Amino acid sequence: MTSARLLRLLSLFQSRRDWTGAELAERLEIDVRTLRRDVERLRELGYPVHAARGVAGGYRLGAGAALPPLLLDDEEAVAVAVGLRTAAAGTVTGIEESSVRALAKLEQVLPARLRSRVTALQEATVTMAGGTPQVDHATLTAIAAACRDRQRLRFDYLAFRGEAARRHVEPLRLAHLGRRWYLLAWDVDRADWRTFRVDRVDTPSLGARFTPREPPAADLAAYISRRVASSVYRYRARVTVHAPISRVRQRVSPTMGTLTPIDDGSCLLEVGADSLEGIAYLVGMIGAEFEVHEPPELPAALAELAGRLLRGAGVG
Repeated sequence: MTSARLLRLLSLFQSRRDWTGAELAERLEIDVRTLRRDVERLRELGYPVHAARGVAGGYRLGAGAALPPLLLDDEEAVAVAVGLRTAAAGTVTGIEESSVRALAKLEQVLPARLRSRVTALQEATVTMAGGTPQVDHATLTAIAAACRDRQRLRFDYLAFRGEAARRHVEPLRLAHLGRRWYLLAWDVDRADWRTFRVDRVDTPSLGARFTPREPPAADLAAYISRRVASSVYRYRARVTVHAPISRVRQRVSPTMGTLTPIDDGSCLLEVGADSLEGIAYLVGMIGAEFEVHEPPELPAALAELAGRLLRGAGVG
């Protein structure tokens, strides 16, 4: 019974950074004295469990000389295996070879029922090469750790128009949208929520702990999508598309533009780009009738694109 409880205790330490003694005792359904004995047993086994006294005191599993066994449930094990396979394919730079080694170790001990799930997902997935900037794995993991541990971050950032600046933020959430990584964070110097492309982040360094702020929205994924789609562009367009929003979503990703339903057969598309030609291409590829509301220069760009396509088809 004690061995099973020690494994549960180790699993709790891995699921969260800091615990009070009362919280751990309640989760394990034991008294505080028994908890202290269990913590001492973990220390004897080589796990560096740190304790702090006082009202704000508690326990934390520190970094030791060797990696402790990770206790993963079925869904976590599948997620790790899939993530390692993705990284091995080159999605995150710098860890392809180490991902392969780690994946080999993991798959060696995966139960057959989980290995078949991972294999099925891999066989059904095709990795496409593209021009999306890759993210340095050290940068990505540093940001993820700051989000987890609620630590401020300082980093150099290359803004949309090429200006470089040093940013000081309180990171909230990482999101992967449209084959890019984004960070949603409170910008300390600008006193506002900002979204940063991780591939433009350089030399991140951890700072002091902070008290989390109220998130800017309940649905952070939708919020980040809107922020990314409404970034500063030279041109902004509003177009009514005469097609169901479910159909239009198949052609317009959250990072390309925002969609708002009008009725069952139409929706409003709001999109931005640095060129009218880019907006014209996007609207044209939706494959539905549409009506332009703004900007006034967009119809001319559409006409120019239409003429070029007709000439290419030997019609015009």
